[in-house]
Amino acid sequence: MVLLFHLVLLVLFAALIHAFWNAVVKSADDRVLTFTLIHFTGAMIGLLAIFYTGLPSPTVWPYLIISVVIHNFYFLFLLLSYKFGDLSEVYPIARGSSPLLVVILALVLADEVPTEGAIAGIILISVGILSLTFAKGRISRAGIKPIGLALMTGAMIASYTVIDGIGIRSGSSPWPYIAWLNFLEGVPIVLWTIVYRRKDFKPFVAVNWKTGVMGGSLALVAYALALYALNEGAMAHVSALRETSVLFATLIGAFILKEGFGWRRIAAALIITSGVFVLQVFG
Repeated sequence: MVLLFHLVLLVLFAALIHAFWNAVVKSADDRVLTFTLIHFTGAMIGLLAIFYTGLPSPTVWPYLIISVVIHNFYFLFLLLSYKFGDLSEVYPIARGSSPLLVVILALVLADEVPTEGAIAGIILISVGILSLTFAKGRISRAGIKPIGLALMTGAMIASYTVIDGIGIRSGSSPWPYIAWLNFLEGVPIVLWTIVYRRKDFKPFVAVNWKTGVMGGSLALVAYALALYALNEGAMAHVSALRETSVLFATLIGAFILKEGFGWRRIAAALIITSGVFVLQVFG
């Protein structure tokens, strides 16, 4: 299964949206509460959507449950990575490692065998993303812990990508899966926040609800588009193209947040772009 051109554009657009909502989290004073607010919004939209989509097929439920568990471990490892490491270093490691893992998991669990051209394109995209770890010219001396957490985050991304790819294809329609996943995945982190940070959350929502609505809406649309593409095309292709969100995030950081660009980021951008070209032309 290869990606048609309109699906490539769809996934790249999803990657752009994903970069924008991650910029919201990046610029937040309290990332945990911002993350919670974003997923609360996504859960509410998902809840409204299920009244229109109805229940998914019985064959879908095991994948939905597994995906929700994996997604919440992803949230945990991502937030721990941010806590113990530099965002500009741990995020490229997490996002750059996941497409390579998706190739392996999709082969083992879904019998998806990529072509040599596809593998070459995916490797280029991953190398380009991983190289952004060195965008500052050096790695901070935070130790092995944040790197390990970032790799675990990447493993969770790869795992839920493949589970969602198999799950969404097992139903008669992709829309119930998309709606129920968005609803269910937000419930655990919202409940945790209510139990452990209830006093902080209420005033935070009062001040930042617009940010939450915007970020939650963007996050939902971004992954809904990716899920739709997973239903139609090869999981490794979708995963690699989706992770170009890191490139978009770098561009947002440079031109909107005024973080600078530099030759290392330019080199990474060229490698990622060449990977997308190779993946689409030779994959």
